[in-house]
Amino acid sequence: MTENQSRDEICRIGKSLFDRGYVHGTAGNISVRLAASDGGGFLMTPTDACLGFLDPSKLARLDASARQLSGDRASKSIALHAGIYTAATRLDAQTCCVIHTHSTHCVALSLQADSAELLPPVTPYFVMKVGRVPRIAYHHPGDPRAAQQVAQTIADYGRRGAPIRAVMLERLGPHVWHQTPAATMATLEELEETAKLWLLANPKPEPLTELQIDELRQRFGAHW
Repeated sequence: MTENQSRDEICRIGKSLFDRGYVHGTAGNISVRLAASDGGGFLMTPTDACLGFLDPSKLARLDASARQLSGDRASKSIALHAGIYTAATRLDAQTCCVIHTHSTHCVALSLQADSAELLPPVTPYFVMKVGRVPRIAYHHPGDPRAAQQVAQTIADYGRRGAPIRAVMLERLGPHVWHQTPAATMATLEELEETAKLWLLANPKPEPLTELQIDELRQRFGAHW
């Protein structure tokens, strides 16, 4: 996509997420990594902006070092987004979008019992489309220590042969990344809907068996 197309896509996705309740108020942010033909660097939603009412011309334009070049001031999550791009592109060079929301069911789940990952493998589409979602210990919004921990977690899972596309910041919300903005949004949607299913289920279902997960690996290339 060109820079102008990326600007429009960020606004389209922001409105879609807002209209459907995946974000509220001024919570959440979106960034896109620009192609070298557009000078590289990033576009990012401004700080305290409502994702439902974004202006393409006011998105923050950042250079490859995440320094602001133009537009309204970038979200305070820029260090975290930059760290995700650096770590994730070592495993998938096509990674070009990061979305962060305060999605209700994901956050609610993070307030419950502590575990290394947010969800067990309870549905095939969660395994195929999302994969493992490590929990990141609470840090205040914009804390650079969160960015460091997320980057380290991406690298650790990659070394285990289980590359990830999402992490869950406790009490804040998920960060999800993928090769296109549309694919990133779809991954976020699947994650939030799985969290909703898990919270609604009573009693809790058994996770998929290792044999069932291995079948998803073999047939669909799932990483788990």
